[in-house]
Amino acid sequence: MLYSSFIIHHSVSERNAMKYNQLQVSSNKDRKRVGRGIAAGGGKTAGRGTKGQNSRTGKKLRPMFQGGQRPLAQAVPKNRGFKSLKMPAQVVYLDHLNAFAGKMVDNAVLFEEGYVATPFHAVKVIGRGELTVKVDLKVQAASKSVIEAIQKAGGTFEKVATPIRESQKQAEETK
Repeated sequence: MLYSSFIIHHSVSERNAMKYNQLQVSSNKDRKRVGRGIAAGGGKTAGRGTKGQNSRTGKKLRPMFQGGQRPLAQAVPKNRGFKSLKMPAQVVYLDHLNAFAGKMVDNAVLFEEGYVATPFHAVKVIGRGELTVKVDLKVQAASKSVIEAIQKAGGTFEKVATPIRESQKQAEETK
């Protein structure tokens, strides 16, 4: 008799037990009010410890203060000026274009022939030597003298945007 009532009572209490997801918890907790007496829990020193510069009221120490010792940030030598993050254009000289007689020259062609390190950065053609063949040039920049030399040789110059590297995802889709 006693045993059966225990089982019935136990099974009823399991059904009515509160679940973790049923707890009513407030996400906004009031800040702790310190220095309001011993009974309040944060009285007397109010969590600041005993004595010393940091326990006092008033002006706080600045973040880099090292107790009067010369701060590390002041002792370390500084690099003046700034370093530009812009990549300088890859340079190709005018006399290099003589190798491309009658062809259309762009970043990819210059890369394949080994004149530039990567086809995905700006290329600028600069005047050095003479151009003796007709060339159609499609790069990001060229000096005025180079444009005149190309037109004089019967070729054309077209300023185009820097090619963008194809993403891994796009490369897989095209296969």
